[in-house]
Amino acid sequence: MELKLANPTPLGLISFGLTTVLLSFANAGLIANEAAILAMAFFLGGVAQTFAGIMEFFKGNTFGCAAFTAFGAFWLSLFGIMVLPSLGWAKTEDLNVLGVWIGLWGVYAFLLLLAILKGGRVLTFVFVTLVIVFWSISAFYFTGITAILTFAGYLGIICGGSAFYLGAAIVLDETAGKKILPY
Repeated sequence: MELKLANPTPLGLISFGLTTVLLSFANAGLIANEAAILAMAFFLGGVAQTFAGIMEFFKGNTFGCAAFTAFGAFWLSLFGIMVLPSLGWAKTEDLNVLGVWIGLWGVYAFLLLLAILKGGRVLTFVFVTLVIVFWSISAFYFTGITAILTFAGYLGIICGGSAFYLGAAIVLDETAGKKILPY
C-alpha cells in the first residue's frame, strides 16, 4: 500500500498569511502589539509553518521546504526577539541590528521570488509584496520614520491576505477536485 501524503502548501501559506496579517495590523498602528501576536507568531507562524516545510521535504518540494521552514524560523526568532528581553535572558536589540536582521530576510525573500517568477500570479504577488514589506521595515529601523512602518503594515496586510487566499484556494480546489478560485 502506497502512503499518500496531504498537500502541506495550504498549511504553510495560511500559517504565513494569518500571522503576517495580524502582525501587520500592529505595524500599521491599527491594533496594539499584544500577547495574541506573540502566540500566533510562535504557534502558527513558527511551529505550523515549520511543520509544513518538513512535510514539503517529504513531498520532494525544495521550494516549499526552503520557504516554509525558513519562514517558520523567522517567526520563532521574532518571538524570541520580542520575549527574551522581558524574561531577562537577553538585552533589547539595537534598532540597527533589527534593521539588518529584517533586511536580510528581505534578501532571502527576494531570492525566493527569483525562483518562482514563472510560477502562479498570486504566489509571485505574495513574494513581491513580502520583499517590499521586509525592506520597508528595515528602512524604518534605520530611520525611525513611523510612516514607513505604517506603509509596511498596510502592505503586509495585503501580502498576508494574498497568501491566505492562495492557501484557501488550494484547499477548495483539492477538496472539490476542480478549479474553484483563480491563482
